[in-house]
Amino acid sequence: MSEFVHMFDSMAPEHVSTAVKLLLLLTVLSIAPGILIMMTCFTRIVIVLSFVRTALGTQQMPPNQVLVGLALFLTFFIMAPTWKEINDQALQPLFADKIDLEEAYERAAVPLKQFMSQYTRQEDLALFLSYSGAKQPKTINDIPMTALVPAFAISELKTAFQMGFMIFIPFLVIDMIVASVLMSMGMMMLPPVMISLPFKILLFVLVDGWHLVVKSLLQSFQ
Repeated sequence: MSEFVHMFDSMAPEHVSTAVKLLLLLTVLSIAPGILIMMTCFTRIVIVLSFVRTALGTQQMPPNQVLVGLALFLTFFIMAPTWKEINDQALQPLFADKIDLEEAYERAAVPLKQFMSQYTRQEDLALFLSYSGAKQPKTINDIPMTALVPAFAISELKTAFQMGFMIFIPFLVIDMIVASVLMSMGMMMLPPVMISLPFKILLFVLVDGWHLVVKSLLQSFQ
């Protein structure tokens, strides 16, 4: 037992620092999927892209892997300034042993809070604050993460569904026109979706649909 204590006491400070860094890395990796989905723009992007595929009626084209991959890289692109700020203000000082782990967490939370609060509706945030009995925050930094994260998530869901509704409108018009033409021709047994699908794909290609959708997503986070 005395040998174990002696070995622990003899550990150099840099070894302890390395252990803390490794623990921090493992912790971040374990919760990374949750952070990516609930605390970034990933939710809005992947839902809107899924709405595009559903509106086109192309079933599994593009595949889920392509949509998720595109959503990931768009998320990295949009969140790059926020993550750079976290790296400069929290991670690099922590790795240089200028601040401790608790202060690094507080510094890292500030850019995320600023990003999420910018796209969180006041009524959604008020819902969770009132339920938890928390006081009205005076600044963004005073907002607890436990209330801000779910409020941001449901705000993103609403925004994504609003964008999805606007995407559906032109394709719905095409479906209605094709169905009306088929009924007027007495071809009621022919599925309208089979006829309207090529026209919807043609319209989407002619207007450069993917460019417009991605442009709208990028502008929604400006």
